[in-house]
Amino acid sequence: MQKDNFRKKSEKRKNGNPSPTAKSKSQDAEVRSPLPPRIVKSNPPAENQTASPSPKPRPFRLVFRILGFSTIALFAFSAGLSFQSFRTLNRIMAAPIPTNEETLTAFQAPDAASAVIDETLRTHPEAEALRANPDFTEARPHHKIPETLRARSLTAGTLAGPGKIVVPPYVFSERDGKSMVSLMYLGGDMCGHPGIVHGGLLATLLDEGMARCCFPALPNKVAVTANLNIDYRAPAMADQYVAFRAETVKVEGRKAWVESRIETLPLDGSAPVVLVESKALFIEPRQAAALANLHKVAN
Repeated sequence: MQKDNFRKKSEKRKNGNPSPTAKSKSQDAEVRSPLPPRIVKSNPPAENQTASPSPKPRPFRLVFRILGFSTIALFAFSAGLSFQSFRTLNRIMAAPIPTNEETLTAFQAPDAASAVIDETLRTHPEAEALRANPDFTEARPHHKIPETLRARSLTAGTLAGPGKIVVPPYVFSERDGKSMVSLMYLGGDMCGHPGIVHGGLLATLLDEGMARCCFPALPNKVAVTANLNIDYRAPAMADQYVAFRAETVKVEGRKAWVESRIETLPLDGSAPVVLVESKALFIEPRQAAALANLHKVAN
């Protein structure tokens, strides 16, 4: 009897019927099982839903924008400045330029001392000899510069007048830019050390004088200083007459080499003393043809 019961139980287990113990365990698992999983529903995008904000511009794009605006602003500024300069130059060039002969009578001495100095230079034996030489032309270039521009010129305006370059120099130019002589008086207000003319003023006179000397030898009659060498030989005392002498020693295309010196201009016929010597190279700019009208003012 017992054997039959045991056999029946075994058959039930083989047929998949859980044992009471397994059944209880299954019931306990059902009781202890967690809540059912949450179902996440994805809502479709609404038709009127606003788009996500566009990404910020990258830094290099900002740089390009800044460069672009800066280029436009610079171009506009340059165009305006060029236009104004062109108008100013045209206004200056529209003014009549005195002839060499007219410049000789244009100066009016502001005081008696200046009148004496002017007369001394005009009648000096050196001036008389150059005036009689047919290869030289006499002029006072400072008075070729239009009055509206003269006040802004260093030697013809700022450094000109009583106590300075007292009277406009008398300039004698040899034809074709071969040589030049300029006679002038340096006043007592142009000093570095007391009573001694400032070396910077002498350098300015050398540079300007040599340029004026070689301009006629160049194709478009204008040039800029490329190199300037100066040797100071003796102190240049203030309140004395001096002579500037220059010679164009070589010309090659747009280049001109010039040598010059400033020496004393004695009134008693004694030998002059060389104060300073100089050598320089001047080069005509490639765009000199467009600046050719400036030669009328410079010379």
